[in-house]
Parts: sequence; structure tokens; C-alpha cells
Amino acid sequence: MHKGLLKTAALLMAMAVGLGAFGAHVLKTYLDQSALAIFETGVRYQFYHSISLLACGILYKDFTGKKLIWAARMFMIGILLFCVSLYALALLLPDYKFIGAITPLGGLSFIVGWLLLFAAFSEKK
Repeated sequence: MHKGLLKTAALLMAMAVGLGAFGAHVLKTYLDQSALAIFETGVRYQFYHSISLLACGILYKDFTGKKLIWAARMFMIGILLFCVSLYALALLLPDYKFIGAITPLGGLSFIVGWLLLFAAFSEKK
């Protein structure tokens, strides 16, 4: 197991729960449905990829190569770029629409992370 990845995943999951509750109980009174949906998408993808990061930490004992570590890094970069840009877009829209240009880079990071995870699994005999 990789303790650093496990700890990071746990913190990101706790943050996702908090953000989800914040969105459901506080933001729903301040944001329109479109902005709230954007925020919820960020929370959902943070959950998915925090679980993926947790899996990377657990699988590290069997797949110790650099590809697994880079997959985990790409998941973290994806959370930062994709999820955080959606949070900002939902909360700052319409004044800062340019933030939406960052979101696809985060999505690309997620895709690269999944491909690296596939490559890490393919290396193992």
C-alpha cells in the first residue's frame, strides 16, 4: 500500500462529502439549476476519482511501477483542474466564463490516468 496516496484519497473524499453537503443545503438557495448542476458534476467526479486514487494506493503493493504512480498523479491533477474549475464556474458564473477552458484539461488528465492504470495492469505478469 502507498500511505501517501491513501491519505490524499481520504482527504479528497472528505472534501467531496463536505462540498456535496454544502451544495445540497446551502448553494441550492443561491444558485440556479444550471450552476447547481455544474457544481454537482464537480462533486461527482471528485468522488469517482478520489475512489480511483484510493484504489491506486491499495494496488501499489502489487503494481509498484511508475505507471501506477503517474495514474494517481493524473487523477489528482484531474481533480484539481476539472473539479475545481467546475466549482469556480458554478460559483462565479457568468463573470468568469473563461474558467471553463480549464475543465477539458482536467478531463484529459482523467483519461490519461485511466490509460496509465490500464498500462500498469498490462505490465504485470
